[in-house]
Amino acid sequence: MAGVNGAVQYAQAQQAESLGQLEDLLRIPSVSTLPENQPDIARAAEWVADCLKRLDFERVEILPTARHPMVCGEWLGAGPDKPTVLVYGHYDVQPSDPDDLWNSPAFEPTIRGDNLFARGASDMKGQLVAFLRATEALKANEGLPVNLRFLIEGEEEVGSPNMLPFVQQERNRLQADICLNLDAGILAPDVPAITYTLRGLAYFEIRLEAAKGDQHSGTFGGAIDNPAQVLAHLIAGMKDRDGKILLPSFYDKVRPLTPEDRADLAQLPQNEAWWKEQAGVAHLFGEPEYTPTERATARPTLEVNGLLSGFTGEGSKTVLPARAMAKISCRLVPDQDPAEITESMRQYLIDNAPNTVTWELLTHANAPPGIVERESPAISAAQAAFEAVWGRSAVFSRQGGTVPVVGYVKQELGMDSLLLGFGLPDDNLHAPNEKLHLPSFYRGIQVYIHFLDEYGRAGAG
Repeated sequence: MAGVNGAVQYAQAQQAESLGQLEDLLRIPSVSTLPENQPDIARAAEWVADCLKRLDFERVEILPTARHPMVCGEWLGAGPDKPTVLVYGHYDVQPSDPDDLWNSPAFEPTIRGDNLFARGASDMKGQLVAFLRATEALKANEGLPVNLRFLIEGEEEVGSPNMLPFVQQERNRLQADICLNLDAGILAPDVPAITYTLRGLAYFEIRLEAAKGDQHSGTFGGAIDNPAQVLAHLIAGMKDRDGKILLPSFYDKVRPLTPEDRADLAQLPQNEAWWKEQAGVAHLFGEPEYTPTERATARPTLEVNGLLSGFTGEGSKTVLPARAMAKISCRLVPDQDPAEITESMRQYLIDNAPNTVTWELLTHANAPPGIVERESPAISAAQAAFEAVWGRSAVFSRQGGTVPVVGYVKQELGMDSLLLGFGLPDDNLHAPNEKLHLPSFYRGIQVYIHFLDEYGRAGAG
């Protein structure tokens, strides 16, 4: 324990340096979805690679994909009798808009109270820097107790479209006993949590066209169909007012919640009042036979993410639009297949779209749901780490979001993932004023130190 205690003391003494390093990364607007931020994506990848090199990791490379590069590296100096951990993270972030709703510039880190505000602070540059600082602390105090491999991507916020082919191509350099996924969170500053289930994703774009161009609504209104209204009817028919999804065969493979699952979720500190407060709404919505926590973490969904058609500027323009578009995402639960859900959406459009419009269905992102074993050396090590730092065991939780790599490393490498992070539910992920709770950031560094030490004691898997 001398090494781990020294590493913790080192991390505590280096808090200012840890904060400064995080602020440097946060100033890079590495928005993965916008072409104009391509140079910033490259800068962020270089930043991560340079950090790995400064920590004396080996085989550090920025490897291209069809879109944004992966950063890989490794250190196998702990030896074959010690376990190997594949560390996953991402350096890309969401766009900052609407910028006028930020209380400080999105890419100029600003501290207010205990929180650091910036795009990417919680999702997930804070977690990535915390782990890198933990490895530095261990290296400065008797060395790393496990072998490490790194897989840091730049496309998570656009659905990781190139992760699957990359894992398939680079499977030899990604072999490990466990994938440590840093893209995770806890339920409250005083309630640590370990996520054991993530939902998958099927993300669509539906395009409708009725005419060769926009028409005058006074001339053609009533004589030709309006794709905006057709799209509205189609969307309205995709689920009922209780939130039940009406696409054909949508629920066929949904794994039912067991009584044990429901009992575990009922113990979490997330009652109706909590969900209302977190979302800032007066009323909740969804399948009445399930609790809000079950709906948001353990049931599949279909949500409209964006709509576009016709004239949307100020004032009036009597236009009959030629085209209409909607972006729609489905969150999927264990045993659902994104490809099958895509075909379910396609069949719905075949059955319901009128012949007055033509339609096209595009798929932007697919990711399988993920579920991990709750009884394992990695889970035991994580619990011991939380007990050492937070003074209590972590609760087990499901998360409604999607981290595609979890399903891919299980599917292609046969490897379970441990989701170990410290973001908070009110960190405004993907929204203005994203923040990171700094006391949890500093605690997180210590958790990673203790986890690596405890997992190293487990021996090679």
